[in-house]
Amino acid sequence: MNFLDPQSLIVTFGVIGILAIIFAETGLLFGCILPGDSLLFAAGVFTVGSAASGIGLDQPLSLPVLLVGGPLCAIAGAQLGHWLGAKYGRRLFDRPDSKIFRQEWVEKAEHYFDKFGPAKAVVLARFIPIVRTFLNPLAGMLGMDARKFFLWNVIGAVLWTDGLFLAGHFLGSKIPNIETYIMPGIVVIVLLSIIPIVREVMKGRREARLNADKNAAEQSRASLSGDSSR
Repeated sequence: MNFLDPQSLIVTFGVIGILAIIFAETGLLFGCILPGDSLLFAAGVFTVGSAASGIGLDQPLSLPVLLVGGPLCAIAGAQLGHWLGAKYGRRLFDRPDSKIFRQEWVEKAEHYFDKFGPAKAVVLARFIPIVRTFLNPLAGMLGMDARKFFLWNVIGAVLWTDGLFLAGHFLGSKIPNIETYIMPGIVVIVLLSIIPIVREVMKGRREARLNADKNAAEQSRASLSGDSSR
């Protein structure tokens, strides 16, 4: 069983496993390594009987349970993350880089928080891998009001989970033998979901180079000015 393979997780753990992963990915720091968008989309596909039987499931996943349980677990996980951030502050992130943690991930979440503002960032982060894990405790650490966080947390959770569940269910019911295309589809979803991160990283590198060139130019002018004054 592959913990990074949505189909393998669904076959092994079913709906309970899906809901547990949603909670972990939004509330626990190690959850950032778990599949998110791809898992939700695949779960939606396998609510269709023909697709479910195609991967060996005895019965399709329950769409009503996913539509109710998914948002609830996403809300609960994010609330836990916010509480942990408010309680432990920067200490929560004060750890060395490892396979399941990078300081740059925290910095990226903080970048989105500052760029879009607390409310919009909480919603948009749901659709950005890794950021959706770290932004919730970051919001708590930075003092985002608990009631305001809860409101936008609910909105983001419903849009993210139910949006992907319904998209998967719709395509699963419209495309014959969709289970044979599920892995290529998941790859596309993953690639689309990391586009914002790649774009921001490239933008950050460009800005860093421009700042470095600007500083070098200023130092050069300062040096020339000093020489001329002598």
